[in-house]
Amino acid sequence: MKLLFIGDIVGKPGRDLVAALVPKVRAERGIDFVIANGENAAAGAGITGAICQSLLAAGVDVITLGDHVWDQKGFESEINSFDRVCRPANLPASNPGRDHVIVAQRGFRLLVCTMLGRSFMGVKAECPFLGADALLKKLAGQFDGALVEIHAEATSEKQALGWHLDGRVTAVLGTHTHVATADASLLRQQTAFMCDVGMTGPHESVLGREIEPVVGRFLDSMPRRFGVATGDNRLSAALVEFGSTGRADRVEWLSLRI
Repeated sequence: MKLLFIGDIVGKPGRDLVAALVPKVRAERGIDFVIANGENAAAGAGITGAICQSLLAAGVDVITLGDHVWDQKGFESEINSFDRVCRPANLPASNPGRDHVIVAQRGFRLLVCTMLGRSFMGVKAECPFLGADALLKKLAGQFDGALVEIHAEATSEKQALGWHLDGRVTAVLGTHTHVATADASLLRQQTAFMCDVGMTGPHESVLGREIEPVVGRFLDSMPRRFGVATGDNRLSAALVEFGSTGRADRVEWLSLRI
């Protein structure tokens, strides 16, 4: 079976890439599951209910979110209406939204969840290691394989979670930094791993934002509006192949243009 995990979708350029490429890639490569991080899909910060609907209609099976989950006003009252959208699982239990999604294809049940890192992150989240342990234990017997997204800043924290979950999940794939890492690999017990899958959106940018105002902010520290850039749009994703046991056989990083 094949899983395509799409890294942080940034603004309309990223959404347009998903709409154009997901149906094509799904058909050409025989993809069973498409999972996408959509936390920056609305003008580069947060997501809306309407955007969730558009991404799901484009062929995304599950939308994951990160530390910008509540950036768009009103989304906290919309998220519960989507059964294939999940917010980070280690946010406080009082937060609205689902802490995981289980989707099935060809008799295989895939658990999808996101854990927020805590190193250099502003959001007050519970321990991602203990959170992942607790979720896997609670849902034991309800899934055949699992994708755990680690939405974090520190590569050390991401690698540590990968090793912590090695052999227990199909893949541990990272998001948040918007820059793809060259470490796609299979861990000792056949868990696919990558520190950061990268960004889906304009790469002629600074993390998806217009170059000039970001550079200006570094030069003089004055506040500026960081608009979403438009140049060199690419879809960044990890393609994971796995068998009926849920153990990964192969992982490959993809960078695609229209």
